Amino acid sequence: QAQLAESGGGLVQPGGSLRLSCAASGMIDGMFTMGWYRQAPGKQRELVARITSGGTTNYVDSVKGRFTISRDNAKKTAYLQMNSLKPEDTAVYYCNGDLLWREKVTTYWGQGTQVTVSS
Repeated sequence: QAQLAESGGGLVQPGGSLRLSCAASGMIDGMFTMGWYRQAPGKQRELVARITSGGTTNYVDSVKGRFTISRDNAKKTAYLQMNSLKPEDTAVYYCNGDLLWREKVTTYWGQGTQVTVSS
C-alpha cells in the first residue's frame, strides 16, 4: 500500500505565494502522472495542474502563468508553486498520483490541504 501526503497549505493574503508539496510513501516502484486538484465550498473538484512522468505539464486556464507544477522523482514528491494568489483560489487542494508497484499502477489521493486567500 502507498500513501500521498500534502503539506504547505495555509492562510495567505491576495497577491501572496504558497508552495504545496505532495510526498509519496510506502510500496512504490515509481510515479507516473501526478496532479493537483482543488475543491471550493459548494463546487465540484477540478483539475488544477498535472505533470507526466516525462515532464509534460498542463494547467486549468484560471491558473496559467501563476501556478507551476513540478516533480522530484528521487524524492518521490510533486510540488505546486502558487504565485499571485487570488481569493478565488481558496479551496482544499488534493494531490493525485498514479503509482507503480510490482507492475501494477494504482491511483491514489492525498487527504487534502486547505489554502485560504484572504486579507
